[in-house]
Amino acid sequence: MIIDCHGHYTTTPPGVGAWRDAQKEAVAANPDHVSEKTPMAVTDDEIRESIASNQLKVQQERGTDVTVFSPRASWMGHHVGNATTSQAWTEHCNELIHRVCTLFPENFVPVCQLPQSPQTPIQTSIAELQRCVGEMDFIGCNLNPDPSGGYWQDKPLGDRYWYPFYEVMCELDVPAMIHVSGACHPAMHTTSSFYLGADTTAFVHFMMSDVFADFPSIKFIIPHGGGAVPYHWGRFRGMAQDMGLGDLETRVLNNIFFDTCVYHQDGIDMLLDVIPTKNILFASEMIGAVRGIDPRSGHYYDDTKRYIDANTALSTVQKQMVFEDNARAVFSRLKF
Repeated sequence: MIIDCHGHYTTTPPGVGAWRDAQKEAVAANPDHVSEKTPMAVTDDEIRESIASNQLKVQQERGTDVTVFSPRASWMGHHVGNATTSQAWTEHCNELIHRVCTLFPENFVPVCQLPQSPQTPIQTSIAELQRCVGEMDFIGCNLNPDPSGGYWQDKPLGDRYWYPFYEVMCELDVPAMIHVSGACHPAMHTTSSFYLGADTTAFVHFMMSDVFADFPSIKFIIPHGGGAVPYHWGRFRGMAQDMGLGDLETRVLNNIFFDTCVYHQDGIDMLLDVIPTKNILFASEMIGAVRGIDPRSGHYYDDTKRYIDANTALSTVQKQMVFEDNARAVFSRLKF
């Protein structure tokens, strides 16, 4: 089985965007507007069509089996409005994911977003994680390290502000994928500099903190190949050494994992060479940030299975770890 640990519902029916647009208009007119979870006009048939002609079709064409599926990351929009804005939107988004996974139980498994309005109590995210895992069998969550969209107004991930959430992650035995949403800062571009910069920043937060000493069983996935981390592995090893943090691999690699959302062969080969195989999970992010065909290869950039297949350094056993075994180890609630 080939498990893609990173997929988003980027092809939602029109009713989803219409509901969100109306919510945004209301909060733009009145920043104190209290958002209610009014009905969202999306039928099961619309969901089936949106998936069957997109994500499911690509799954079948590329030879993957299961996608760990979450709401569209750039639409999480935690910076929009107030806490009630994010709460109502988050609940709707997670329930849409639940509907997808109920309609296509052999192909998709659910991961939730969280109602992370900037500088709000962490208890709101705890409650939504508990709801999604307890009531809808979600197997993980996406955790936004910067809900402000590029201004970094919240506490770093090593701060004790996050500890109650980490405790619940461990109690439920679910991992978190680190994932920011849309960029608001004018110096940032959402799916390039902001995503990859945030991935790298999150790694440093953990490296310089006591989170893994305090929560030895906790698991985090840093997506998009880990941002700049694998490319600068020597720099981070040297920094850990100079700061008296000890051996970097011992410090972080029982708890941090990287996905394979890297869209060229040389990049994948470097990731597979630098990072231990046990810490790499197959992923494509399809249908996601990069949707075109690479003129050098003639294949879609995000057809990442091709890169793993073409790698000559990994053994068959190691490729099995990347494609399936590591995902099962990280997502312990995966029932396939």
